[in-house]
Amino acid sequence: MKILVFMKQVPDTAAPISVKDNQVDASKIDKYAASPYDEYALEQALQIKDKAADTKITLVTLGPARVREMIMQGLAMGADDAVIIKHEPAKHGELVEPNDLDGLAVANVLAAAAKKIGYDLIYTGTKGVDDDQGWVGIAMGELLGLPLVAGARSTEVSGGTARVLRDVEGGKEKLEVSLPALITSSQATEPRYPTLKGIMGAKRKPVLEWDIASLGVAADALASRVERVALDMPPGRQAGRLLLGEPNDQVQELVRLLREQAKVI
Repeated sequence: MKILVFMKQVPDTAAPISVKDNQVDASKIDKYAASPYDEYALEQALQIKDKAADTKITLVTLGPARVREMIMQGLAMGADDAVIIKHEPAKHGELVEPNDLDGLAVANVLAAAAKKIGYDLIYTGTKGVDDDQGWVGIAMGELLGLPLVAGARSTEVSGGTARVLRDVEGGKEKLEVSLPALITSSQATEPRYPTLKGIMGAKRKPVLEWDIASLGVAADALASRVERVALDMPPGRQAGRLLLGEPNDQVQELVRLLREQAKVI
């Protein structure tokens, strides 16, 4: 079985983010990591490989030179090889151009890569935790004409069928889907840590580097259809208010404020 796992490198969730002129100030970001949902997707793929040794897992990512660090981590965890689609986002100084490639353009590039590599099963995360769009994987499934299961927590493969467990409101749902298929992963089993053997072995695993032009994606498929109108940091938290007096007076004042100012009751 051949499994593709698509991964995205994002600013570390602990990294400070600042905005200037409707763009993220990249000079303030000093650490990047794999999007957590993509790590969950890789773990689901690795669990399939644990049960079927002939499974081959290929990591695929789109991004600048720094994504190699993320790819090496994934190879150390147990993936077999990787493809990096080289792409340096347009910048104005240290500001990242927001409309460089929108979600649909990215989906077109990744779908073209999937066709070139070949696959039996594709995994993506449900979303990247940077832009939080949550639809690139879904768009890939549509472009590739594949059945899709979104928000999977675990996957078992038997023959040409994948049995998927996913969360639904108030419970869980079990689905069966015929392969080839595309699955987006939600919060699944915590990703495994690379072993020392895995870290050393990752250095010998093949990593191909392609560019977008080599994938034959039409120019109109790369044109942005989404325009970012504004990007602002959330407003600072206002200072709290201390209610003084006797407990009964405090309760009455609290109810009044909730009704007249907050308007929540």
